[in-house]
Amino acid sequence: MRVHDSTRPLSSGPGEGVSVRRRDSRKVLLDCSKAALLVALVLGAGTACNKEDLKSAASDGGHATKEWKVGDCAGPDEKEGKDAYQAVDCGDSKATIKALEIKDGAIFADSIQCPAGTDVIISVKISFGSSKSSAGIPSKTVCGRNLSGDHPGDAGAGGGQLVKGDCVDGEAKEVPCGKGGADVFKVLALTKTAEECPSGADHPIELFPSPGRPYNAICTTKA
Repeated sequence: MRVHDSTRPLSSGPGEGVSVRRRDSRKVLLDCSKAALLVALVLGAGTACNKEDLKSAASDGGHATKEWKVGDCAGPDEKEGKDAYQAVDCGDSKATIKALEIKDGAIFADSIQCPAGTDVIISVKISFGSSKSSAGIPSKTVCGRNLSGDHPGDAGAGGGQLVKGDCVDGEAKEVPCGKGGADVFKVLALTKTAEECPSGADHPIELFPSPGRPYNAICTTKA
């Protein structure tokens, strides 16, 4: 059995295509039985990989057993395609990000919450018998910060995960706070419901539930 290790960025916020729930909208019910079945199937597949399989992959020259840790660096992996990353030495000219935190893998991208200052979120996956980097079971998540001076993950910069201090437009898409405009709102808090928003959040935006995401309301006020 061949085991492949691959890294792909996860979506890191509401972003484009987010479903905004208006108060007069009908509820969208998730098919919990199908979701549970999917989780069961994925977890079942994960148990098929034992220590010997991982050792075999490592002896073939791969880095399937790479133990990611804080401070490790990564850079673009052009062989795997667009947005793919590979582990490299921090002194390598190809290094573009450094790991701020290493978290467990997650089936639902929205369940990953990285620390402040995270510019890139990378999903490290292990696949069985497939060389496609987009396939596989998530094993680790790398919260990375750019080595350059460009930090879209900083609060208000318009990128990374949505955090307090960021700004969004009327459709809950994150935008730079410096953009200005009538439809730009500053995030004061992220809560489960609009009723939990703090005082001063006079423009709460309710979202349709998303598996794993810890909030369903963006508490905002005019930027």
